[in-house]
Amino acid sequence: MENTGKVRSRPFKAAKLKFRNRLRKLTSRKRPGTFKQIIKEINLYTQGWINYYGIGDMKIFIRSVAHWLNHRLRQICWKRWKKVSTKFRMLRKYGIEEEEAWKVANTRKGYWRVTRSQTLHRAITKKKLVSWGLKDLNKLYQRRYLSY
Repeated sequence: MENTGKVRSRPFKAAKLKFRNRLRKLTSRKRPGTFKQIIKEINLYTQGWINYYGIGDMKIFIRSVAHWLNHRLRQICWKRWKKVSTKFRMLRKYGIEEEEAWKVANTRKGYWRVTRSQTLHRAITKKKLVSWGLKDLNKLYQRRYLSY
């Protein structure tokens, strides 16, 4: 890292851990409420956290949390689809070929493992999550960090 003569700060490890734990509670699979309500609460919390800690140097941390959060949201979608027929129909709706959609919809793998698949990443893309209302953590952080 280049020394620019500026002092850089970072959030303490406990603050980062608390942030992830709070996001974990907000994205629990057994959590009630609509998907839009969940995204709204996530946006409120992440925006506040980034506004508070945004002057810190934490680009890699924000990138990893954003990736993990998208994974958690895909997992919520997958669980809420419940039935094989619903999973198949939704995968087809989001542009997955019939045979591949049928294979993934019928899998016996757990929610977390299925949401790591390329198929689900193509069905529920980052762009789709943003279009559903999720604010991109990387952009929020960049905006805050560069304004300081």
